[in-house]
Amino acid sequence: MSIVISNLTKLYGAQKAIDGISFEAHDNEIVGFLGPNGAGKSTTMKIITGFLPPDSGIASVNGIDVAQDPIATKKQTGYLPEGNPLYYDMYVREYLTFIARAHHINGHTKNRIEEVIDMTGLRPESNKKTGQLSKGYKQRVGLAAALIHDPKVLILDEPTTGLDPNQIIGIRQLIKDLGKNKTVLFSSHILQEVESICDRVVIINKGKIVANDSLNNLRLLQSGGHIVSVQFSKPAEISLLQNLPDTESVNKEGEVYLLKTSSPDALKKSLLEFAVQHHLDIISLQSKSASLEDVFRKLTS
Repeated sequence: MSIVISNLTKLYGAQKAIDGISFEAHDNEIVGFLGPNGAGKSTTMKIITGFLPPDSGIASVNGIDVAQDPIATKKQTGYLPEGNPLYYDMYVREYLTFIARAHHINGHTKNRIEEVIDMTGLRPESNKKTGQLSKGYKQRVGLAAALIHDPKVLILDEPTTGLDPNQIIGIRQLIKDLGKNKTVLFSSHILQEVESICDRVVIINKGKIVANDSLNNLRLLQSGGHIVSVQFSKPAEISLLQNLPDTESVNKEGEVYLLKTSSPDALKKSLLEFAVQHHLDIISLQSKSASLEDVFRKLTS
């Protein structure tokens, strides 16, 4: 496992920023790290990347304890912090050369810089100073710097903050591509973005982990299952719908019947057969479960 967090605690005076949290991120997995402002996300990321020491507990990257050997873990970790600190008076290649030298990349520095420039889509703006770039391209420079030493683990803290829709789509696709051969811990307040990118979600609230599961499982757990809604051309007997296979309960809202189930596809098939048997036309048929926004609000409100 690429990232292992075990009973991690960090205090700021009397306040517990994170309180005994534990979770893991596996190889070639994109994990969404969510929580309201002040929940402990950035503190956790700074500990994993060796910028902050924990007060207790262990954070390890590829089997190496960050507190015991922070240099070794930094060699395997790429970090794009929320603030994305850049030297605005440096040109793009000059800045990336500086970062490459800090990582002691020798022999093929120029080739690697050109690789990450192409990888992050920086080529059109690569001859400018970083201070002259738009917010989107500055984020790309920060991401290129995090990738320059080809780390196995990427820690991305709000990488799309302040970007326009086209820039966001570009960064999202890049993160998806990177997740095919790297472990990515990805923090964002844009929940639709997390749904489109991440394999699994960890939610932290007030310094404690309140959820750690796949998106589908979280939606099911918080909604209590799937709901299939159906509207017929004329009223149907609720008792007959209740007897359909895979139906747990039936409610009616206006002309729409709401059937709770754990097997929505099987229930939809049964409803089609039911409609034929009872000479009913189906006006609408759809399934739904709790959105990530619903889950987030329920767990952090």
